[in-house]
Amino acid sequence: MHLALTEEQYLIQDMASKFAVAELEPIAEQLDRDKDPAKNRQLFLANLKLLAELGFMGLNVSSDYGGSDAGVVAFSLAITEIAKACASTAVTMSVTNMVGEVIQAVANEEQKQQYLPKLSSGDYAAGSFCLSEQGAGSDPAAMKTKAVKDGDHWIINGTKAWITSAEYAGVFVVWAVTDAEAPSGKGISCFLVEANTPGITIGKAEQKMGQHASSTNMVSFDNCRIPSSALMGKLNDGFRIAVAELAGGRIGIGSLALGIGFAAMDYARKYCTEREQFGRSLASFQGLQWMMSDAYTQLEASRLLIMNAAYLKDSSEPFNKAAAMAKLHASETANKVCYTAQQLLGGMGYTRDCPLERYSRDVRVTSVYEGTSEIQRLIIARELINEL
Repeated sequence: MHLALTEEQYLIQDMASKFAVAELEPIAEQLDRDKDPAKNRQLFLANLKLLAELGFMGLNVSSDYGGSDAGVVAFSLAITEIAKACASTAVTMSVTNMVGEVIQAVANEEQKQQYLPKLSSGDYAAGSFCLSEQGAGSDPAAMKTKAVKDGDHWIINGTKAWITSAEYAGVFVVWAVTDAEAPSGKGISCFLVEANTPGITIGKAEQKMGQHASSTNMVSFDNCRIPSSALMGKLNDGFRIAVAELAGGRIGIGSLALGIGFAAMDYARKYCTEREQFGRSLASFQGLQWMMSDAYTQLEASRLLIMNAAYLKDSSEPFNKAAAMAKLHASETANKVCYTAQQLLGGMGYTRDCPLERYSRDVRVTSVYEGTSEIQRLIIARELINEL
């Protein structure tokens, strides 16, 4: 098995790393503290635009539509490097890439020409998925948002919850019930809705534990009228689209978690080589060495699981189980190693004078969004049983 990166993949990883260190790392703490929201928003949006100019907002989108055509492995590598510096930027980048991918996979040619160049170029700062609702998170088939046909238009009513980048998005991919009489999950359709469409209201940003610079909002649709041409894919085929895209999104979130985990342990490892107790460096104590060894071993296992899932997707092979395994292992590992890193620093790790406190808050949600760890286990078990 050949595990080496291609030259293009290595260059994308290197470019993402350099951008993260030069542009994101210096302001990550400032964005997290949010003392000047207007200035922080400006800085955040400016970096999203720079990422688009580097080709990072359409990594797996065809060059025919302004994308980079770099593939899923490159996407994963880039997300990991960006997340090492700023998880908020990484999640916005991840979701926007996934919006581009679903449009490329499902939309008609006119829709692709209309939206993909704007996402890839940064004309749209971001794209958002409007799938989850207050009563339909892990069970999206239970959604209540409805779209009713009215002549040559659809009218959407309902409220979506926990929508990443809603404040910045130029286009929403919206799921709504179009056949209330159909069995659960069978009467849902998918629409492309521009953010400036009358009837859309973006709620206030959620006050979250971490990833403060990334906006997370409720999005309400009140008699939101869209043309019939806004339907993406086949009528009542939306649930299948959602399930397929969530699987791809798990590669992005697994990569994000991996980046945070590496950032935490890299910081702790350096600290242990410089900090002395009992007349010698912390890194010389076997107990701490074993903690570092275990943490990096688990991070490397996560990296390989993610690369496998990304490779399978790039190869158009079934990757649902691999993506669930990768997301489960990477997010749970990253949560654990962030606390390991804090433990290695002792009391210093609990203060805001070092970034571990931020990493520990930012990483927590990775085992929740894009499918909780419990949902990943259900998916893996279902796939294992179906294989028989």
